[in-house]
Amino acid sequence: MMHQLILFDLDGTLVDTAPDLGHALNMQLERHGKPTLSMDMIRPVASHGSKGLLALGFGLTPDHADFDKMRIEYLSLYDEVFTRSPVLFDGMQEVLNNIESRNLKWGIVTNKPRRFTEPLVKAMELYDRAATVICGDDATKPKPSPETLFMACDQTKVAISDAIYIGDAERDIQAGQAAGMKTVVAMYGYLDTNDHPENWSADYFVQQPLDILKLI
Repeated sequence: MMHQLILFDLDGTLVDTAPDLGHALNMQLERHGKPTLSMDMIRPVASHGSKGLLALGFGLTPDHADFDKMRIEYLSLYDEVFTRSPVLFDGMQEVLNNIESRNLKWGIVTNKPRRFTEPLVKAMELYDRAATVICGDDATKPKPSPETLFMACDQTKVAISDAIYIGDAERDIQAGQAAGMKTVVAMYGYLDTNDHPENWSADYFVQQPLDILKLI
């Protein structure tokens, strides 16, 4: 099959950002006199952003009175470290090189706010390579709404039927399905024991980034 546009979720799919997300959480835990957490505990919830990390570290849900204050504090700490050590997942550089060598387009569609996404992607020298970078706050509704995926296709002038979306969270697959494009679960991403990707009705599953080459 041929896809003209390969779209990636950012955290847990294209880039391994869990160490920096976790570092910020541990900074916050230390600030509040709580024990820090291992990366083995943090990594599975990293795709859920500040909401998931605050639930893990402090047992806070969005309806808690302290949630907004703690979220602002967490994001402020993350702002200090988010370009500390992000790396492409093993094999992803080869995937991107292959896509570009075939004159296909690739892009990023993430729920991560633009205040973090753009500097991070630029620091990794990916921003000018990507045909589109769409963030959660670029749209009125982030994923699982398909709005950001529609924006990516509009920006690149590629039909939905010629695009494929790769992500490691259920909302990624839901968004892709709602948009009407083929979907791929990145099984190497930030999946935890409560996730059941076999029930997400995705079109494909990849165990490592290089498996993506078989789909494009």
